[in-house]
Amino acid sequence: MRGRSAVGVAWALLVLLAALLTGCQSPSGAAAEDGRIGESGSSSVGHSERRVTSPTRPAGYGAVFLGVDECSSFGTTSFTEVPCTGERAAARVVSRHDGTVGDGPVCPGTTDFVLHISEQSRTSDEDGDGAIPQGYACMRNLAPPHPGDPGGGGGPRTIVGDCVYSSGDGQVRETSCDGKGKQRPEYRVTKAVDKRAKCPLSTALYVQLGGEKPVGCARPV
Repeated sequence: MRGRSAVGVAWALLVLLAALLTGCQSPSGAAAEDGRIGESGSSSVGHSERRVTSPTRPAGYGAVFLGVDECSSFGTTSFTEVPCTGERAAARVVSRHDGTVGDGPVCPGTTDFVLHISEQSRTSDEDGDGAIPQGYACMRNLAPPHPGDPGGGGGPRTIVGDCVYSSGDGQVRETSCDGKGKQRPEYRVTKAVDKRAKCPLSTALYVQLGGEKPVGCARPV
């Protein structure tokens, strides 16, 4: 009787232990499944973030890296492509060209700044998204300030309405027309023409503008 009782107790203990193990495995299995889902999601998000934070890798928002009407993030030395509706969006591409700025078309007059895009081959792209040719993007801030606006004191181009000051050696630099810049304005560009002879008689300074009308006629302010 004692033997059967001991066997019975041992069997009961084994059944109880098996039940406990089964109970533990079920939540553990569910947790592992949830963990795989979470890990997969995190991996997808992390991969997307790594790809987006690379300044020379396509972010997947368009067929061309930083194509026209696409947006870039904030940055000082590195910019990335982000959705224009996202909180990281800072500027929009208004014009996009391959090659270098010196060899390609000029940016629109009210461009705030230019992004120079380095060439990247398909073999150097760890995500296999494709090659990126050397190029440049003409950017416009989504919100003020707009240094490329007439009189704004910045931007890659000098346009009609901008102010300049003499920086020596026959050179001039752009500055804000409102006098709030580091340098006070000395001249304002009032007209753009294709040759100097077409400037008004009141012109005191000729400024190189570039584009179809490369001569700026400037007067003292």
